[in-house]
Amino acid sequence: MAKMAAPTKSRQVPKRRPKPSAPSPKPFLRFYHSEALREKTLSILARLERATDATEHRDTLAQVVVELSNSGLDYYFMKPLKDAKAGFVLQQSAKLGMAGVQQVMATVIRQVVGRMEAPQLLSVCSSIREFMR
Repeated sequence: MAKMAAPTKSRQVPKRRPKPSAPSPKPFLRFYHSEALREKTLSILARLERATDATEHRDTLAQVVVELSNSGLDYYFMKPLKDAKAGFVLQQSAKLGMAGVQQVMATVIRQVVGRMEAPQLLSVCSSIREFMR
């Protein structure tokens, strides 16, 4: 008599995909990031969403959230300073201050994402996808 194969563990899949968003009647801001960061972000989101154990991808998700945050801070703060042709000393002071902010923020992001369970991680992925629309 042939033995039946043991059932395989099903993969965790998000319960629902967010619907494409309609233009919001609320005010909003957006920033542009590099194509390389977009590809990296989408790859990490897809990997986490397909994973049997999403928690194995906490670190990579945290890292991409840090990179997106840094990119946004640069776009909203440092780019306008450069565009305004702020003086060298002012720009260097801003860079130094922003480096400190980014270090603290990165630590917080890694701690928070590092404690999340699969449903929370999938929710973060869904939010990031929504922001990218």
